[in-house]
Amino acid sequence: MADEQSYQALAVDTLGQRLGGVEAVARRVGGDPAQWQIREVGDGNLNLVFIVTGSTGSVVVKQALPYVRMVGESWPLPLYRAHFEYYALVRQATRAPGVAPEVYHFDKPQALIVMEYLHPHVILRRKLISGERVARLGEAIGEFCARTAFRGSELSMASPDKKADVGLFSGNVAIPAITESLVFTDPYYGAEMNRHTPELSPVVDALRRNAPLKAKVQRLLMKFTANTETMLHGDLHSGSIMATDTSVRVIDPEFSQYGPLAFDLGMAVANFFMAYFSQPTARQTSWKRIKPGFSR
Repeated sequence: MADEQSYQALAVDTLGQRLGGVEAVARRVGGDPAQWQIREVGDGNLNLVFIVTGSTGSVVVKQALPYVRMVGESWPLPLYRAHFEYYALVRQATRAPGVAPEVYHFDKPQALIVMEYLHPHVILRRKLISGERVARLGEAIGEFCARTAFRGSELSMASPDKKADVGLFSGNVAIPAITESLVFTDPYYGAEMNRHTPELSPVVDALRRNAPLKAKVQRLLMKFTANTETMLHGDLHSGSIMATDTSVRVIDPEFSQYGPLAFDLGMAVANFFMAYFSQPTARQTSWKRIKPGFSR
C-alpha cells in the first residue's frame, strides 16, 4: 500500500521536475521537462488529473488524494485505491483489448498512474446531455462487460489464479464501501448526504416506505458483497466512459472488486436510462442558455 509519509501531491509547477526522470514518461512526452505543457483537468470527486504535453506526445497523469476531493480532508480515503486501479487497468487491457487506456508507469508510494491520453475523446456524460449519438455505444459497452466478466471468472481463468485475484482485490475495502452505501443503502432512508428536489418528495417518501422493495435491495446487497464471480469495473457509468462519435473507451476502475457477473452491465444500463429520462430537462436547460428569456 502507498506510504503516506513519503507521499506528496502533484502540482502543475512540480510535475515536470518529479516525473521528468521517469524514462517511460520522458520517452513518450519528449523534450525538456521544464518546457512541458501541463494543465490540470481533474473535475472528478476523488483525484488529481493532469495532461502533460511535450515535443513528441501527451500523457495523462492521475494521482489519488488521501481524501474526497469535492469534500476535503473531512472525508479521508486511502491512497491504496490507485494500487487497485492499476491492477484493474492491466487486467482490462488483456481481457478487453483496446478499451482501457494503456498504462505507461505506476508509482505505488505516490499513488499515481501515467497512462494513455485519450484524444479527441470526451466524457460520455457531456455527449449524452447534449443529445449526441455515439455509434455502437451499446454494442461497445456490452462487449466490454461480456469480455471482462467472462475472462475475469472461472469460466475462463484457472481456479487457483481466480482465487488469488479475489484475494488481491479483497484489500480494496474503502472504495467499494461507497458503492454499497450509495447504491444499496442510502437511497432508502434519510441519509445525511441525500439530496432531492422538493417536487420528488412524494416519490422519495413512497420509496422509503416500500418495505418489500427494500428487502429485495438488501438481498442484492448481500449478493454484491458475497458473490465473487468476476472482476468488476465497479463504477461503470457515463462519467467513466470516454467517447468520440465513433469510438468508446472505459476509464477509472478504482472501484474494482470481485462481484456478480451482471453488476457492471446493470450499472451502465441504469445510467443510460437516467440519461434518457433527463433529456427533456437537459434540452430545456441548453435552450435557455442560448435564449435566456425562453420559458415554457
